[in-house]
Amino acid sequence: MDDRLESIIRSAARNAGKRYEEVKRAYRDGRDSSSAHSLPRDGEGRAKIVCRRHAERRAVAVDGKGRPACFDPDHPDCRGCVEDIREGIVETW
Repeated sequence: MDDRLESIIRSAARNAGKRYEEVKRAYRDGRDSSSAHSLPRDGEGRAKIVCRRHAERRAVAVDGKGRPACFDPDHPDCRGCVEDIREGIVETW
């Protein structure tokens, strides 16, 4: 009986570990694809975001690192915008 119980516990632990890795991978892939790739786009494929620095609507290209074409690395609002894009919480229109 102890061998059977041990086998069941090991099997359950293996299945839980596999499932955990699947969920972790899906979450990571989902976050990666949801950032810049899921932003609303205009007719030319540019992301439609609200600029934090100038408080205006903009249609801009966004690179693979989630940085809009107007990004200024020295400006705190621009850095915050990039963080928002990566987190999927940037304001859009």
